[in-house]
Amino acid sequence: MLLSPPVDARLDTAIRTEGLAKAFGSRRAVDDLTLDVAPGEVLALLGPNGAGKTTTVRLLNGVLAPDAGRATVLGLDPAVEGDAVRRRTGVLTENAGLDDRLTARENLVYTARIRGMARDEAEHRATEVLEQFAMTDMADLRVHGFSTGQRKRVALARALLHDPEILFLDEPTSGLDPTATREVIGLIARLASEEGRTVILCTHFLGEAGRLADRMAVLHRGRLVVFGRPDEIAAGLWPGLDVDVDLDGPADVGLVETVRALAGVIDARPSDPGLRVVVEDREAVPGVAAALGARGVVLYGITPRPPTLEDVYFAIEAQVEATT
Repeated sequence: MLLSPPVDARLDTAIRTEGLAKAFGSRRAVDDLTLDVAPGEVLALLGPNGAGKTTTVRLLNGVLAPDAGRATVLGLDPAVEGDAVRRRTGVLTENAGLDDRLTARENLVYTARIRGMARDEAEHRATEVLEQFAMTDMADLRVHGFSTGQRKRVALARALLHDPEILFLDEPTSGLDPTATREVIGLIARLASEEGRTVILCTHFLGEAGRLADRMAVLHRGRLVVFGRPDEIAAGLWPGLDVDVDLDGPADVGLVETVRALAGVIDARPSDPGLRVVVEDREAVPGVAAALGARGVVLYGITPRPPTLEDVYFAIEAQVEATT
């Protein structure tokens, strides 16, 4: 088992930024970024290539200094206390960055020693995290011959060597097969829910972000365009909630009109095999089911379909592109 890091009860935020900005020449990579991340929260940091995600992560780890604004990470200022911040954070880059000449164990021990661990402690932690990632049988093989998924697991294990309180994960499942992807997503979920670690997830795989994230922050050309819970953001993008009604065939005009006239129903239209209904909220769903039952309609199922994080993201991107 991985050790649970200590949690400072005095901190109500794990990360806070206020007007954070960074430019490279004339290009503003991060522009007036203000947000906060709660301890134990999974934040999906989203945006197209060049949106500022990687620069943000570097600023928060003290690898880059901001041009304006400030940030605190676990109560520390990464611009002046970068070493202290990095001792309490773990970073997984999209490129695993392993030394192909070394074994999986040697890669981990080497990293741990650089971080200041004594050799005995480094070897113990390397063994522990490799076991956590089901890499014990491959621990003493050179990583040169590892698959993408195996290399990713070693890199994740390396990021957790020092029991960081915050994990920054850049495309943690890129290149993984479906089984390895599921395992990594499950591990990230456990790290947040069971061990209380804060996770910043940068990914283009919106499905996995939707399964993991408590909130989402969407960057566009360095600026934060949306920040909040996906369901709350969706409520501002679309009126109502879609509901699929599974019948024994497409609904006729009379049935559609009956459902459309119900309290709490915004719209209804035929679909195959039944109805697609838009309601104001979930409370209207039982009334739809009752009305169908009263008409003797064969009802196989009725399923609310809230927008996915992917739906929300692309709707935001479309709005942003339309206004720029």
